Amino acid sequence: MSQLAQPGSSISPADLRPALTLLTGFAPTATREAADLLTRADPSLLTVTYDLAELLVAGTVRRTVRDGRGLVEDERVTLEHGCINCTIREDLLPALVRLARSRPAGDLVLLLPPSMEPEAVTTACGWSHVDGAPVTDALRIDSVVAVCDPGTLLETLDSDQDLADRRLQAADDDTRSVSEVAARQIEFADTVLLWAPDSDLDYEHTRLAVLLQRLNPWARHLVLDLPEPSDSATLASRKSAEFSSRIRRTGRFDPEAPEPYGRGIEGYAVGCHEPEPDCGVVAALYRARRPFHPDRLHQALPTLAGSTLRGRGHLWLAGQPDVIVAWESSGGGVSMGDMGRWLAATPDEEWEESSPERRVNADLHWDAEYGDREIQLAFVGIHFEADEIAALLDACLLTDAEAAEGPAAWREYPDPFEGCFESKERNQ
Repeated sequence: MSQLAQPGSSISPADLRPALTLLTGFAPTATREAADLLTRADPSLLTVTYDLAELLVAGTVRRTVRDGRGLVEDERVTLEHGCINCTIREDLLPALVRLARSRPAGDLVLLLPPSMEPEAVTTACGWSHVDGAPVTDALRIDSVVAVCDPGTLLETLDSDQDLADRRLQAADDDTRSVSEVAARQIEFADTVLLWAPDSDLDYEHTRLAVLLQRLNPWARHLVLDLPEPSDSATLASRKSAEFSSRIRRTGRFDPEAPEPYGRGIEGYAVGCHEPEPDCGVVAALYRARRPFHPDRLHQALPTLAGSTLRGRGHLWLAGQPDVIVAWESSGGGVSMGDMGRWLAATPDEEWEESSPERRVNADLHWDAEYGDREIQLAFVGIHFEADEIAALLDACLLTDAEAAEGPAAWREYPDPFEGCFESKERNQ
């Protein structure tokens, strides 16, 4: 077992609630093996698994619960509506609370199906009630662990398929791609496991370990191997116990952490800058104060997405200068969304609605001309030229002459993104 980083635990000794560990990722076999090692180390540990194969067809899900001694529950549940959110609200959270209350001295592990993003579960845990009491009264989320299979990781992150192409969609209108969901699972995790079947790491394992570190530089990273079939029972038990001690009860989950592509406006790094290839892996940060010319950025999208595995962050467009635009790119595609208004475009009396971290960050980096508006993007990939990406993005910025024209003129520029980020809040 190789550990690449080991931050300290933040668990309060007085917190006696059962701890919930979420295992996520696009590697069901590796995830199952990781859960098996945990229950081998602690037979009282309850592992909860959801099968969503019949969710869209019949509106049913299969929930199984196991401990180290075998099957505890196996139920098929019919939902009011066949979707992921209903699964979480109507069955998953009530089941977790019931199990936590039935075994208050024991912990739980939840194995998420590939299409269920951990952020949806942790968010629901934070605000949902079961039997009139908050979910968090019964349990606490201890850690979100992304389990990655070296045999499929690169193909998954580079896939141009949608979830529907693999019959993994969570609803009839689910248009998420395989690559974006897989990347989000890794980026949201506080612990990332590269599940290596061999104890001796080769070049490919090292390359993938570097890639995962670049994708999620704020997580703890582990490279793990299974006990060998030839191991004695004592040695296998020791390996399982060692694995369990590094995964469970770490207290690494932070419910207040910003979403990965929104980290920049809260004052956190959106990624790391490692422009020199390490095993071929390149990471590049790009920052600018001026806005992008919308038409030039639109023309650059295929090159930006096609030359990198993953991009995330936020930006602003000259044609819509009040809007914070979220950026995600993966699998050759780009997703851009509305993150609300810049503080510079927000009435003073509404500033208190923003987090203290965001207000402090804005004050520290306030620009006399643009306020808190800025561009922060992070890109990760294999054998791309960071300088070329930066030059391409620089060419998308307003020129000196265009910047001098001012916002009134900018709003008249041809804008392929016009109408894409108009929220109700700004139109009221």
